[in-house]
Amino acid sequence: MNIALIAHDAKKELMVQFCIAYCGILSRHNICATGTTGKMVAEATGLEIQRFLSGTQGGDQQIAARIGCDEIDLLLFFRDPLTAKTTEPNEMNMLRLCDVHNIPVATNIATGEVLIHGLERGDLDWRNIVNPHR
Repeated sequence: MNIALIAHDAKKELMVQFCIAYCGILSRHNICATGTTGKMVAEATGLEIQRFLSGTQGGDQQIAARIGCDEIDLLLFFRDPLTAKTTEPNEMNMLRLCDVHNIPVATNIATGEVLIHGLERGDLDWRNIVNPHR
């Protein structure tokens, strides 16, 4: 599976801790991330991560483009709902694309836990049927 990671500044350390906890599961999948998040997670876990630009420089749009092409199977996007973001319109577009393409999304750690356990159990294997070209 292709998993994308994005975290707002206030949630980056939470994403790192999440990835440390689930490194064994994540290591069996292809991971991509926005620049800073990807760097922090890779340094903390040793996971191989394809890094895009930072979110403010368009990394979230690069991931959105991959979602639009059905190249992402799961999005872990830990958001900070209490701080206004200039990139919010792009983020809403990315979440809309996930809905259009039936991409499971976690916007907080609670949902991330559910999705990562489902991934481990094989609950998301239907994505391989929907997109057999991978």
